[in-house]
Amino acid sequence: MSDTRPKRTRTFEDVLAQLERRIADDGLTAGDRLPAERQLAEELGVSRSSVREAMRVLETLGVVTSQVGRGPDAGAVLISRPDHTLTDLLRLHLGLASLEPREVIDTRLMIERWAAARAASAGADTTALAVALAGMDAARSAEEFVEHDTAFHCAIADASGNRLIAAFMRSLRDSMRRHAVEAVEQLGDTTVLRAGHVRILAAIRAADPEEAARAVADHLADAYPSLF
Repeated sequence: MSDTRPKRTRTFEDVLAQLERRIADDGLTAGDRLPAERQLAEELGVSRSSVREAMRVLETLGVVTSQVGRGPDAGAVLISRPDHTLTDLLRLHLGLASLEPREVIDTRLMIERWAAARAASAGADTTALAVALAGMDAARSAEEFVEHDTAFHCAIADASGNRLIAAFMRSLRDSMRRHAVEAVEQLGDTTVLRAGHVRILAAIRAADPEEAARAVADHLADAYPSLF
């Protein structure tokens, strides 16, 4: 018996998801041009109005900018990848939320313990962590140290393979950068922090998820002793 139920019409949200996948799969970067509206509609098998509405959303989010023209000049230009835009939106939300440092550290603890354990279990590439560690060793100020420290912890999130976790971690670190600098200045000597980073890196390289999670927890306790 054939199914006579009406099929759900594809909405602009579906088109938006397809466009985001296309941007990621094609490796598009800022400055690259998306196909014209008509071409996208044909390729995706949807109406031009659905494509138009999805493009409006991407433009509002700052992912693309519209271009008026014909032929090779038609279509929208990519100005930011969707994952970067998500990070910016999360950072703005966190900044406006006036979060207490305790709330941020609790959240970091949950996220980073999981991310480090997942990275260790997956045998993730640790090159980015090693580069960030070297940058911290060469830092000449608290601000410069925090810059590389942020790169180290974001690299842990990246190594987990979860893009949403990575975007959230970047937003958390960016929104609390001033507090991180103050924490480093209060500690003065970064020897303990370096030891924590080395321990985390070693645990991930050794594919030891439990030790990786413990190392993260101990490291955050050393970095923010007043909150533990």
